[in-house]
This record gives sequence, C-alpha cells and structure tokens, in this order.
Amino acid sequence: MARPAGHAASQADRAAAADARQMRLVAVVIAVTMALWLGVQWLGGQQDWPAKYAFLADLAAMGALIWSLLVTFRIWRRRKASSQGQG
Repeated sequence: MARPAGHAASQADRAAAADARQMRLVAVVIAVTMALWLGVQWLGGQQDWPAKYAFLADLAAMGALIWSLLVTFRIWRRRKASSQGQG
C-alpha cells in the first residue's frame, strides 16, 4: 500500500519541530546554568563559603554546558545529514 505524498513532508516537519524543541531546551539550560552559577559564586563570596562549594558549582555548570554542547552537536549532524539526503 502506497503512502500519501504528504507523508515525507509531515515527517520532515515533525523532525524540524523536535529539533526546535531541543534547541529551546538547550537555550534554557545554558541561560539557567549561567544565572545559577553566577548566583552561587556571588552568594559564596558574600557568605564566605569554602572553596570546595565554588568548585562544586563549577563542575555542575561544566556538566550542564557539556550536555548542551553534545545536544547541539547532535542536532547539527542530524540537520546536515538530512540536508544531504542521507536522513
């Protein structure tokens, strides 16, 4: 049984919408990470927290930013493959 002609286009639209949702999530994660990291650094300086808490905040921020980079890279590769007719 043949599929409707609009099926491929709707599948591409769904993939583009999924990519857009993931990019919005990446943007939110980066913005919230930076705001929290700055807040923790400032608060730690004001409250004289030990340096280990600053390093903990640094590691958490690096983890979130690495996750964001990996998700962005995945989206970039998926778009590149689909634009070359491989996806």
